[in-house]
Amino acid sequence: MTPATTVAPPAISGDPPSEPRADAVQAPRLVTSTEEIHSSIRKPGSVKINVQGAFIVDAESTTPQRTNSLGNGRGSPTHHETSDIRLPNHTGGVSHIAVDIGGSLIKLVYFSRELPSTDPGGRLNFQLFETDRIDDCIEFMKDLRDKHIELNGPRTDELVVMATGGGAYLFYDKIREALGIDVSREDEMQCLMIGLDFFITEIPREVFTYSETDPMHFVTPRETIYPYLLVNIGSGVSMLKITGPRSYERVGGTSLGGGTLWGLLSLLTDATSFDEMLELAGQGDNTNVDMLVGDIYGQDYGKIGLKNTAIASSFGKIYRKKLEANAVQTEGETGSEAKPNGTSQKKPGFNDSDISRSLLYAVSNNIGQIAYLQSQLHNLNDIYFGGTFIRGHRQTINTLSYAIKFWSKGSKQAYFLRHEGYLGAVGAFLRRQPKNWGRRGSLEGMDELQEWRAQRVAAEASTTV
Repeated sequence: MTPATTVAPPAISGDPPSEPRADAVQAPRLVTSTEEIHSSIRKPGSVKINVQGAFIVDAESTTPQRTNSLGNGRGSPTHHETSDIRLPNHTGGVSHIAVDIGGSLIKLVYFSRELPSTDPGGRLNFQLFETDRIDDCIEFMKDLRDKHIELNGPRTDELVVMATGGGAYLFYDKIREALGIDVSREDEMQCLMIGLDFFITEIPREVFTYSETDPMHFVTPRETIYPYLLVNIGSGVSMLKITGPRSYERVGGTSLGGGTLWGLLSLLTDATSFDEMLELAGQGDNTNVDMLVGDIYGQDYGKIGLKNTAIASSFGKIYRKKLEANAVQTEGETGSEAKPNGTSQKKPGFNDSDISRSLLYAVSNNIGQIAYLQSQLHNLNDIYFGGTFIRGHRQTINTLSYAIKFWSKGSKQAYFLRHEGYLGAVGAFLRRQPKNWGRRGSLEGMDELQEWRAQRVAAEASTTV
């Protein structure tokens, strides 16, 4: 991986700056009224962030990457793998960072203003770290904290880290002590649900379907989304039945997830990172190691709907190929006088790329079939796949989509997201409830919100008398 240029992270936004630039013709209004805040978000379960006009920005204008400052030769500990989301109409202050700390990866989300621009709004930024480099993530959060204090003064009591995932508990004390600010631990499953709801309903060109003829067909944000099945693929896999903004049930999952692929490929190949493994898989030919229907029947098995290219047995050819290779090696050693050092040894007939692609298909097919069975059991037709396992990888998406289409005979639909790995982090980000930012349609803040509405009605009534 080529190191990126070292750039300090943009400042996390606190209160917006009060003084316009000297060359500005007219300073934008950076104060949001209570009424505007109330109308700025259409869905319950999320903080009052104005998402009107939100869009995914071009790759060229995303947050710069940071390089590995440790000098340990392992490459960058973090990379900016997905596009930022521009929120052009959000003018309120944001003083929190969100992290989803999983068993393998840390996903971080924060809001920044594009200083010194006079344009209102800002953007959601997305960063990724390996969990075993938690110290690098903390250093990045320290940079964000320091930038916030530099712009807004030493009001650290207003700064909060919204943390979810298992690491929110495992590293709770470490983060608090290092940053000196509050850490709020949020329920992992609820954050996943809130994050996905946000992407489905609010962000254009975020959710898409996949087919070989139309690889990325974007789905328009919609109001009616329930019920659906969320399949979140991280180190392991969790499957959630979502029936409403605050109604969910974990109905199943599997331990064979991204961590399985990462671990096995670490043993079977020379790849040293998950991205390298995905790159290998993209170059490989699984037919060198997988036994296909055609290898058994010599043709399609049309009676049960299997093409000759369907995988009958993952890694099914390796045993025979290894036996053949060992036999040739033994012959070479026997005739070592004619062929010194066993130079006639035959290679098994497959490589790391073939192994990577085969295992990727095996894990993805397994997840796809379990997801179908859960959707069938719970009568759910919409299936959303999220998690850092996917990473926008074409073979993974194609395999999951095909599995759902094949097993359901086209009656169920698989959906994917451009920010699929950040559902939990975004959900945690949206769980933050600054003072007087009550959430419409939710339990938290309802008393204050109802009181404000009553006062508003009373004031309007007195005006008309």
